[in-house]
Amino acid sequence: MFDFFKKSLKKTLENIAGVKANQKITKDLLEEILLEADVSYELIEEIIYYLPPNDEVKKEDLKRVMSSYFLYEKPKIKDAKPFVELILGVNGAGKTTSIAKLAFLYKNQGQKVILGASDTFRAGAIEQLRLWAEKIGVDFVASSQGHDPSAVAFDTISKACAKGFDRVIIDTAGRLQNQKNLANELEKIVRISAKAMQDAPHRKILVLDGTQGNAGILQAKAFNELVKLDGVIITKLDGTAKGGALFSIARELELPILYVGVGEKMEDLYEFNAEAYLDTLLEPLFN
Repeated sequence: MFDFFKKSLKKTLENIAGVKANQKITKDLLEEILLEADVSYELIEEIIYYLPPNDEVKKEDLKRVMSSYFLYEKPKIKDAKPFVELILGVNGAGKTTSIAKLAFLYKNQGQKVILGASDTFRAGAIEQLRLWAEKIGVDFVASSQGHDPSAVAFDTISKACAKGFDRVIIDTAGRLQNQKNLANELEKIVRISAKAMQDAPHRKILVLDGTQGNAGILQAKAFNELVKLDGVIITKLDGTAKGGALFSIARELELPILYVGVGEKMEDLYEFNAEAYLDTLLEPLFN
């Protein structure tokens, strides 16, 4: 896990090392380093406020303060069969690829997986998900473009219940003509899912593009207001020097980061581990 974060945070770590340049870590230098890693200024001030009053920063103190931002508990996997997950996010965030990676992960755990193509708005979204389902070797439910997405969700969950599937992963549209349309569509998918199976969807996950850094937080807040989220997947973490934005995402949304994605390979999705993430960020500061 430590090696994974070292690889995926390479650009962030290079920036940190460049700013540090063998100096002792003072509070002023720490502020500069954290800004370089795309930690928000407001959050940097908060971190520094909770450190001991002396100017030189100690690793154990900094890790203690930073770890407090990742205390939001991951939702427990409910004892539901099938377990239904709704995946949300804007186009281009890596939503479809993340769905494929999740399906691959669950299948490798011996679970029977089915995908539902409820993004009927975007041209090509259905076919893209179909190709992934065929590549991974999991079941798939879809209709035509423009069809009612909540009907697709209902059919997917119904089939999963009837055929003994363990996991249902439902794609959703990332953008409609306006936010009100998107809100109405997502609310309907949630409502109709519960008709197909009580308490479904069991988990609502937002996919966020890691290269957007703090800019993605407003987007995340908007989705959280539309549909109360249960967790976040961060994608493209290997392609950005903004690895510090994970602090702001966790704090502002008060949600757990469930997985981080790097690369295009099916196995390039890892369960988020806060301690490994912090140890990786802090290593170039104190070595």
